[in-house]
Amino acid sequence: MTTTEPLTVADRCDRCGAQAYVRVLLPVGELLFCAHHYRAHAPKFADVATHVQDETDRLLAEHGAGAGAAAAR
Repeated sequence: MTTTEPLTVADRCDRCGAQAYVRVLLPVGELLFCAHHYRAHAPKFADVATHVQDETDRLLAEHGAGAGAAAAR
């Protein structure tokens, strides 16, 4: 099992620059995603990712119930 540091507010989505809640480790390097772009791109890297650190459950804890509706768009 791969252990990684928790994502912080300084970690930004590689696609749009929003706060990253998912780290995808690849055989070479890593990608960071916001919840929206993680869901949009997950099928593309599912077969090549060596580990996915998904902290999207923090959205509800940090931003309340409205975050789930906004993240689902």
